[in-house]
Order: sequence, then C-alpha cells, then structure tokens
Amino acid sequence: MVTYKFPGDKEKNGGPISNSLLSKLQKDILTGKLKAGQKLTEQELCREYEVSRTPVREALRQLETDGLVENILNRGAFVIGMSEQDYEDMFEMRKIYEIQAVKWAIERITEEEMDRLEETFEFMEFYTLRKDIDKMLTINTGFHQVIYEASHNRMLRKLLSSYQSFLKYKGAEAVYEDDYLQTVLEEHRDIFKAFKDKDVKAGALAMENHIDRAKERRCGL
Repeated sequence: MVTYKFPGDKEKNGGPISNSLLSKLQKDILTGKLKAGQKLTEQELCREYEVSRTPVREALRQLETDGLVENILNRGAFVIGMSEQDYEDMFEMRKIYEIQAVKWAIERITEEEMDRLEETFEFMEFYTLRKDIDKMLTINTGFHQVIYEASHNRMLRKLLSSYQSFLKYKGAEAVYEDDYLQTVLEEHRDIFKAFKDKDVKAGALAMENHIDRAKERRCGL
C-alpha cells in the first residue's frame, strides 16, 4: 500500500521561502492581481509579501525565466502576464507533450509507480463520490504528476509541471457543471485503463480526448 501525499504537502510543511514566494507571485500575476505592465520593486515586494530581499531576487529571476516578468535595463522589472493567445498556445503545446508523456509512461512505468497511479485514481473515485471539487482538483494534479514521473524523462516532466502550474490559474474562477466530477473521472478512467492494459495507442487517444475536453471547459484538468 502506497501512502498518498497531496501535491504541495512539502511546501506546506516548511518548504523554502523562495519557492513559497514564487508560487504566490505566479498566482498573483496569472490571476491578474499583479497587472501586465506593472513595475515590481524589491522594496515593495518585501513589504507586501513580508520576506527579505534574497527570496524576492530569486523569485524575480525565475519569473523572468518563466516569461512572466521582463527585466528592462535601467528601468527595473515589469509584469508581462499571459494573454489569451498565450493560453491557447500553451494548451496546444501541453496536449502534444501530455500525449508523449503517457506513451512513454505506459512503456516505462515501474511497479511502484503503477501502485501510486492506481491509488491516486482510487482517491479520484472517492472524492467524486464525496462531490469534493477542491480535493478532486488536487488529486487530479497528482494523477498527471505520476504520469510525468513514469515517463522517466526529466525535461518533459519539468516542462509539463510548469504548464500545469500556469494553466491551473486559468480556471481559478470557473463555474463547474453538475456532471463535472463524474465526467473528469471517466476521462481519467480511460487513461488508467490504458495503463492497466499496457495499451499505448489507447492511452494516447484517452489523453488527447481529456486535454481537448479540458480546453473546452477552460478549467482545471
């Protein structure tokens, strides 16, 4: 039996301040709290987020790498944010990489990883019955993370984790239909079945369908 840990448990239990600040800044940029074109100064960020200059500098460097902030010489750091076209492009890119990830994962998954995937899916069933959307979204993230890890491709895992982090805020204010949880569960059931059957083609088709429908919903996967 594998003990399931919710994504984010490590940060909640005392992860690095810089990681915590980075997550907060990403969320505030992607949800529009920090507006495109807004100047970000170290002094103001230290005061607003109650941290020292070191984690602020680290976070700003990573945000620039992520394309969310632009550092202009002699002027400072400015928010870039994400346009609708950026999100459209990211969904399409994520679909391509998610399909490749599931193909590799079905071929390369270890017994321990398969146990984790199965337990994660069982949690999805449980929280669907409980009609707990917040927990379901968290477990949903974990399901995809297991697949990323089982692909045994470090760069692909890092890229998809980044896309996942960005896109989850796109649906932060989504209104969920009554059948949302059951629909998402069945999409993941098709993916999970492909792993059980070791069917690469079925896994790719199931993931493609899931990502396409997630894009139509414009909310969390």
